[in-house]
Amino acid sequence: MIQYNSTNIRVWSLLGQSRAFGNTLLELAKENEKIIAVTSDLAKVAGLDRFGKTFPDRLINTGIAEQNMVGIAGALATEELIPFAISFASFSTMRACEPTRHFLGYMQRNVKLVGISSGFATGIFGNTHYCKEDFAIMRSISGVVILSPADCTELVKAIEASVNYNGPVYIRLTGQMNNPIVYKDDYTFEIGKAIKLKSGDDITIIATGSMVYNSLKASEILEHKGIKASVIDMHTIKPLDTSIIDNEIRSSKLIVSVEEHSKIGGLGGAIAEHLSSLQQHPTLLRLGIEDEFQNAGNYLYMLEQNQLLPEQIASNVQKKYLSLKLNSNVSV
Repeated sequence: MIQYNSTNIRVWSLLGQSRAFGNTLLELAKENEKIIAVTSDLAKVAGLDRFGKTFPDRLINTGIAEQNMVGIAGALATEELIPFAISFASFSTMRACEPTRHFLGYMQRNVKLVGISSGFATGIFGNTHYCKEDFAIMRSISGVVILSPADCTELVKAIEASVNYNGPVYIRLTGQMNNPIVYKDDYTFEIGKAIKLKSGDDITIIATGSMVYNSLKASEILEHKGIKASVIDMHTIKPLDTSIIDNEIRSSKLIVSVEEHSKIGGLGGAIAEHLSSLQQHPTLLRLGIEDEFQNAGNYLYMLEQNQLLPEQIASNVQKKYLSLKLNSNVSV
């Protein structure tokens, strides 16, 4: 059984989400002989070195052939195994999109597709490896759960939940080593149930993945400026927890979505789709990756170019909030 103690949580953080994934899968595989790892030549990057040495017959390397990776995983799932198919997020969701649609969506195979190094995590590898479209792609495939853990602790929770969930799941990993810690203690994780991390009466920030930590820091900056913000960890992109959104819009004057994904088709798009079905709702400010291919740089540089650092998030939220206050007949 995995122990959620301060030592493990710190180690997972130091490793980063990709390598923490491999270590976690190994521990779970010791307890569950149905777990199989299938990867497209990324065993080392995904932290699966020890997994392969411990269970050489349960690690399959397809080579750089993501379509085959998903197809093999689908076949293994028909034998009542629990295959985790692992590659860079850009290749898992785009290069292997058609077999993912067929095997995970249409045929509902019990495959756990893992997209490592999503967003800008690959740094100077550039736009061929950046992945800002995976939420949009995977959301459009029927019947696939989408998980986006805020930190390495939540990653471990997401993997455990995926093993226990009978159906296709896409797990999106972001960030780099020394991954900021959001959850310092054990807690309850439930697929489709968002977590409210902080309460505030003025606005609600709904974040996912790496942007949960940045949004918490942004909320601290806003608080010093007299703006109280709730912060919600929307770790499940599909099915979206609409009940927590409905609860927040009763009191918030502004809803903000923050994601290391394109502003189009991701968390912000999912929230907008839900709000469009309501007669009344607050303004939605969507913060995310711009709809353009930008010059490549290191991870923090790319976040900065897209206004996704805590200070930038706080600044953009403050501007929008004050604009609403200035132009509203009703005091916010």
